[in-house]
Amino acid sequence: MIQPRTLRNLQRELRGNALAKVGIVLVVAVVLVAVLAPVLAPQNPFDQDLNNSSLPPLGFSTQTNETSSQMVDGEIQIVNETTNISASAAHPLGTDSLGRDMLSRVLYGARTSLLVGVLGTAIATVLGVTVGLSAGYYGGKVDDALMRGADVMLAFPSLVLAVALVGLFGGATVRVPDPIVALGFAPGMPESFALPGTVILVVALVNWVWFARVARGEALSITDAEYVKAARSVGASDRFILRKHVLPNSITPILVLATIQIAAIILLESSLSYLGFSGANLSWGFDIAQGRDYLATAWWISTMPGIAIVLTVIGVNLIGDWLRDALDPGIEGEGGGA
Repeated sequence: MIQPRTLRNLQRELRGNALAKVGIVLVVAVVLVAVLAPVLAPQNPFDQDLNNSSLPPLGFSTQTNETSSQMVDGEIQIVNETTNISASAAHPLGTDSLGRDMLSRVLYGARTSLLVGVLGTAIATVLGVTVGLSAGYYGGKVDDALMRGADVMLAFPSLVLAVALVGLFGGATVRVPDPIVALGFAPGMPESFALPGTVILVVALVNWVWFARVARGEALSITDAEYVKAARSVGASDRFILRKHVLPNSITPILVLATIQIAAIILLESSLSYLGFSGANLSWGFDIAQGRDYLATAWWISTMPGIAIVLTVIGVNLIGDWLRDALDPGIEGEGGGA
């Protein structure tokens, strides 16, 4: 449970921190978009319309060169014609090379990125905090064994390690039914979406080390506290002390790190999707990869999901900075922290 003092610190820091408010607005908007994607999307994100492929976003136009053969004076001649392609109100963000609506794909892609970010961070937090608190509390050989394993994980670049683990486990996906469609609020939309289960597990295995290091540092400083010694003196078990004393007093830096790691995991998932290791075909990284061959002629295919990633990561990081400034009294934030 959050203490009243902590809530007061958060409110005081938020009042004077304009960037934190921007971050909250961005993240809330992305969450609402992800949840309400079937209702907000103008079209089914999988529907193809080759007659309207590579349409530009509203406010833009593009040109395409078309080659045709014509009979001129009894001879067949090749004629090159330049055709102007205008935007369509039915596709506010344009369409991709297969005529799929980009707005719909960006809205649905938010689901994959947010779920991978939140679930991956949750698993990494549980694993890392368990290892870190155990290492810091017991110390000695337990500390050496656990943290040397963490050091080995840190020796590998995150993306390289993630690619290797995906190759090891395979690209399994889980079909998740869409409750909004099942209730009949969005007829014609996909009845389920693919959640990249392997990617969630992989990003957690790549990022648990950071939680372990933070939790270990907190446990080392708390283990010798008077209230912990008092609990030992009355016969409290190690499990009870870890759960009731060490973990609650370590939660602040862990919470701040978890917020920041969500942004890092969203970027990692997008990188894996871009490289083709995700298994999900509705993902911001996947759409960026689909548009890389059309950057000169249809820049919006990659740009629109790229902008979504940037805005989401900025929003999450701004919230992380706000939490850090409000919960860590040793850091003075924009809002004039304590």
